[in-house]
Amino acid sequence: MNYSKTFHFPIQIYYEDTDFSGVVYHPNFLKYFERAREHVIGADILAALWQDQGLGFAVYRSDMLCHDGVEFADIIDVRTQFFFESKYRTVWKQEIWRPNASKPAVTATIEMVCMNKARQLAPMTPSLLALLSQSFDSVVTT
Repeated sequence: MNYSKTFHFPIQIYYEDTDFSGVVYHPNFLKYFERAREHVIGADILAALWQDQGLGFAVYRSDMLCHDGVEFADIIDVRTQFFFESKYRTVWKQEIWRPNASKPAVTATIEMVCMNKARQLAPMTPSLLALLSQSFDSVVTT
């Protein structure tokens, strides 16, 4: 598999993100990963894809491991890479890093599928594949 370049997305951890002890409540990590993926593709592109072509992405499968706590006031770095598993599916490898850490605090592998408005699998358009392929050092074929 050929992964894309690594994308970095900083997120400030607010008190509202944490439990009573000041540690991030674990479902919030999925929100942070979602924001980072949206940043990679672009909100305007995702909106146009849905409005103009009736296509969007849905999580098909996710696997997340929490290795270390993330705390109130941290500014984390969400690191994201992806690859094309097929013209219908992308696989995203994402990590959350705390400042000055030697290992990721949270890791996840998230599989996304392209779907139409009828909630059926649909192939990614050639223009979307071309756009996402710009994230790779070499030409990607699916």
